[in-house]
Amino acid sequence: MPFLQLFFRLRYSLVVACLLLSGCINLIKPHHEFADEDDIPASALDYSQPDSWAALPTRADAADQVPEGSTLQDRQAQAAADVFFVHPTTLFRREWNADPRKDRLNSFTDRASIRKQASVFNAAARIYAPRYRQATLMSFFDSTANGQQALELAYQDVRSAFQYYLKHYNQKRPIIVAGHSQGTQHAKRLLREFFDRDPALRRRLVAAYLIGFNVPATSFQALKPCADSLQTGCYVTWNAAEWGHGFAPWQHSVVVNPLTWTMDTTTAPATLNRGSVPNDFESIEPQKADAKIHNGVLWVHPPEGNGYPRFLLPGQPALHHSFHIVDYGLFYMNLRRNALARVQAWQRRN
Repeated sequence: MPFLQLFFRLRYSLVVACLLLSGCINLIKPHHEFADEDDIPASALDYSQPDSWAALPTRADAADQVPEGSTLQDRQAQAAADVFFVHPTTLFRREWNADPRKDRLNSFTDRASIRKQASVFNAAARIYAPRYRQATLMSFFDSTANGQQALELAYQDVRSAFQYYLKHYNQKRPIIVAGHSQGTQHAKRLLREFFDRDPALRRRLVAAYLIGFNVPATSFQALKPCADSLQTGCYVTWNAAEWGHGFAPWQHSVVVNPLTWTMDTTTAPATLNRGSVPNDFESIEPQKADAKIHNGVLWVHPPEGNGYPRFLLPGQPALHHSFHIVDYGLFYMNLRRNALARVQAWQRRN
């Protein structure tokens, strides 16, 4: 195995191992106030520059990849739609916000998220994924104003990137909005501020994939959860957890089952799963995971093998046995096919 590939794989494994320890959060807690941060750029990135994007359809990047050994192909050049993808937290340092100019962090982001998550859309859409001054993981557990300020700064970058995308890249094409974890939190706000308030833009929305974060039914005024596999202008969301365990703070979250694309609470058997992709991104494994909606989470029986890690989120004793890291991977092929099917349904209706 090439050294760099081994390095990034081990680094990600160490992060996962750290998250298994409830006290780990103290290891990444910044020891300074948000206002005293001096290690990040003072202004947002210039999104007219290609280096300000983790993925663009006009160049080779991690979003073009497909699982090793598969017959899947990157079809962005022929895609009829766009996806604006916001990556999750990849900053686990004692800083409130990331410096998106750091190559090491960007490489980690590209391997951990853009390759394993954004790539799911490369058969259905051209992928635009901005780099941004993401908030550190600690921001979600901070009880002071620091965490909220860090998240606000991160969102302003995402918003700027989206505005640049709309003005210079979109050309009135249909849009998918997608994210994971912190990325989903920012994507939710984009949807409220832009799509909820603009009927013309809302008509261009193929669907939003708001995965890995709490999305209550009251999140939007106009947008509704997707009721079936071909509805457009709607949103999909789930948080996967080991069967029998719950996320108490998220019990009011909307959940759409990615094996049936409905909110039916009936168990969807693993036979409906077209292919999971383990965390090493080296294979596609059909019929690996089932799914059932229960109290705001998506229950999944743990798949055999060690490619689908689960953990206890630090500082949140109620959040047991989460499949957060593989929210996308568990349902990779179903998600890939559904994005393409919804784009085609949008085209038929418009």
